[in-house]
Amino acid sequence: MDTTLRDPVLGRLVDGRYQVETRLATGGMAVVYRATDTRLDRTVALKVMHAHLASDPEFVERFIHEAKAAARLSDPGVVGVYDQGADGDVVFLTMEFVQGRTLREELRRAGRLDLETAAPILDRVLAALAAAHRAGLVHRDVKPENVLLAEDGRVKVADFGLARAVSARSGTTQGKLIGTVAYLAPERTTAGTADARSDVYSAGILFYEMLTGRKPYDGDDPVNVAFRHVNETVPAPSLAVAGIPPAIDQLVARATAHDPDRRPHDAEAMRTELVQAVAGLAQADRPSAGHALVAAGADGLDRTLVVDSGASRRVSATNMLELPDTSLLVEQAPDARTPASPVQPRPSDRLPRRRRLRGTLALLLVLLLAAGLSGAAWWVGAGPGAYTTTPSLLGLTSSLAQSRASAAGLTVRYAPSRYSETVPRDDVIATTPAPNMRIHKAAAITVVLSLGPERFATPTLVGLTVPAAQSALGAAHLVMGRQTGAYSTTAASGTILSSNPPAGTEVKRGSAVAVVVSQGPPPVPIPAVVGQPLAQAQSALTRAGLTSTVAGRSYSDTVPAGSVISASPSSGTAPKGSSVSLTVSQGPPPVPVPDVIGKSTSAAESLLTQAGFQVKITYILGGFFGIVRTEDPPGGQSAPKGSTIAIGVI
Repeated sequence: MDTTLRDPVLGRLVDGRYQVETRLATGGMAVVYRATDTRLDRTVALKVMHAHLASDPEFVERFIHEAKAAARLSDPGVVGVYDQGADGDVVFLTMEFVQGRTLREELRRAGRLDLETAAPILDRVLAALAAAHRAGLVHRDVKPENVLLAEDGRVKVADFGLARAVSARSGTTQGKLIGTVAYLAPERTTAGTADARSDVYSAGILFYEMLTGRKPYDGDDPVNVAFRHVNETVPAPSLAVAGIPPAIDQLVARATAHDPDRRPHDAEAMRTELVQAVAGLAQADRPSAGHALVAAGADGLDRTLVVDSGASRRVSATNMLELPDTSLLVEQAPDARTPASPVQPRPSDRLPRRRRLRGTLALLLVLLLAAGLSGAAWWVGAGPGAYTTTPSLLGLTSSLAQSRASAAGLTVRYAPSRYSETVPRDDVIATTPAPNMRIHKAAAITVVLSLGPERFATPTLVGLTVPAAQSALGAAHLVMGRQTGAYSTTAASGTILSSNPPAGTEVKRGSAVAVVVSQGPPPVPIPAVVGQPLAQAQSALTRAGLTSTVAGRSYSDTVPAGSVISASPSSGTAPKGSSVSLTVSQGPPPVPVPDVIGKSTSAAESLLTQAGFQVKITYILGGFFGIVRTEDPPGGQSAPKGSTIAIGVI
């Protein structure tokens, strides 16, 4: 069946601007189409609300809110929203068209993703969410359907229809839980609240699903699924797929903790932990100094520390093993001050040779153990194995960040700077590791400095044609906005008279620049010249600012020869300097002259009069016979109608 019969939006020109071409996807709230913006000549995604929801003010408001929320974000990882409006029964918004597929489609195709594929996708999703969190927005609907994988490798987050400001009351509306239940943070269900940590929870579920190919909780009953999120702990991905590293299990566990305070505080913090976890995987198979020390001890020491004394190993953010508490090591060790050589016994105290040898070996073992424990204490307290906590460098200038890092015994290295709408130029946007993370002393903190807001200078457009202006704007990462026309006596029609904002103004990437386009000189009234002599008509047109051309000449029974029969245009207005075409009269049309030679005076006069001529009679010798002897012009020739024919009568 022809889809146009089922879908009246297909083929429609929405809002006089968006030509709908094909349907891309259908959701519970809207249908997304591929369309062409005929004004800017670009492909867009047109999101049209279902007709049965268009009369619901709450859903319409959510549509409008999506456009406003996305418009606040300029991050390349967020699908841009260009326009929003209504055209009759069609409530719509237009978005950036991303050629590719959704993460949901990729999971259906691949089943699950390996860590090398899933981690970069999660990193890009977290970067986009971090931009939203910095702008004070919570997405509230993070799921594979809202992650777009472009054919050129970009990853974009879409659909901010449920986004809310962090400061706003969010969650339930009129008793309805808004969100996708399979990815819903527990506090959304229990308290009806959401903040950046709620998005972190959803991102953790997203990561779990990418790695395992399934959701942690699934079922036909949404309420049951929601309360499993509240009452159960998300299982480790490695339980479903063998070989997933512990560091990744721990990241998922932290992101999906029931208590929001135990999660990374926002997407940027989770992104930092992801980078650390993945970076640590390369070291996970190499024993740290702590491993070596534990392995160097006797089996009994290892068992005493880990089992008998209850000391445990803890995994840090960099996936390196910490040493057990050294105080436990010292408490379990013999006195390190025991003499190096045993006192020679008295003869009465002599022991069997084998017993003396065993005691000597035990003493040597104690000395070696004491030395090892001292080395361990130095290693974890002041040596290369020592840890410290990363200071917060966010928002500091480069010099202040270096000073604060140095005070903590750390060095600073710089990653490529990024643009930021909120952080001033040369201040710190992000650090790896994040603030308050454990890190080896003398290690380096990677710092990202702000380039300030990304801005592009508006190019000079005045004097360019519209196509040339569009090309110049595209080269400057801008687009042409509204076009209005104005008359000009100096600029050629179709060229740019002015732009807003004017040339040189610094604006955001993708900003629209409005232009005024010349329509040429203003029109002038056309004087009435029909019936006037040609010279008089031409003079009147010249005085009005127009030119004239004689298009032709024609006979006229009513307009004298040499006067204007018609003008085109003959009335109204015309652009100044334009030409008026004139048709000039040649007088009445010529008609054949009757031959009246030899006819009587009365008969000749009657024939000539009936032919439309005037008659002049001259009598020769008194005209005694009354017969026409001469005729001028002679009969058979043509003469203008109404002209005079002279006859001579004898």
